[in-house]
Amino acid sequence: MVLDAQEDMTVVGEAGDGVAALAAVPQVAPDVVLMDIRMPRMDGVEATRRLSAAGELPKVLVLTTFDLDDYAFAALKAGASGFLLKDAGPAELLTAIRAVHGGDAVVAPSTTRRMLDHVIPHLPSAAGAVDAAQARLAPLTDREREVLVAVARGLSNSEIAAELFLAEATVKTHIGRILHKLGLRDRVHMVITAYETGLV
Repeated sequence: MVLDAQEDMTVVGEAGDGVAALAAVPQVAPDVVLMDIRMPRMDGVEATRRLSAAGELPKVLVLTTFDLDDYAFAALKAGASGFLLKDAGPAELLTAIRAVHGGDAVVAPSTTRRMLDHVIPHLPSAAGAVDAAQARLAPLTDREREVLVAVARGLSNSEIAAELFLAEATVKTHIGRILHKLGLRDRVHMVITAYETGLV
């Protein structure tokens, strides 16, 4: 009801488990799939992994009642573009769907904090590691580094555009180049890379 009430959204299909979801996707060609984690026959992580392996795929936003790191990490590693708890309000859900459709990544705030806590102990600390981190970022221009920092701070494309006095289309171009140059999959990986390299 929430989704169909939106002028820019239409529910094109529903499935009761991961197997049915995989069968339905080629038939209904969704732009975004809302994927549950715990389902009979095939769980959402495996279904997401198989969708990702298929190549051309819809964006996947995982919804779960379980705020557990293992689920979040597994879903994102499987190729999901977002991870949201089912207790998110309608406005948050709609914003997340639009963000994922637009190419952004969305992670529940409580999960983001713990994800960073998980990454921080593994960040480089020795001088040699800092040199390696700088070498990893070497392909980026100064502007691309600024955009990477802004993404790591959690800014949206429009917020980055306003802060750096750029057109939003230019921000998207910079993000695309960063992803390509550093071999990253999405904004979540951009955030992790910014922390791992000490950029943020």
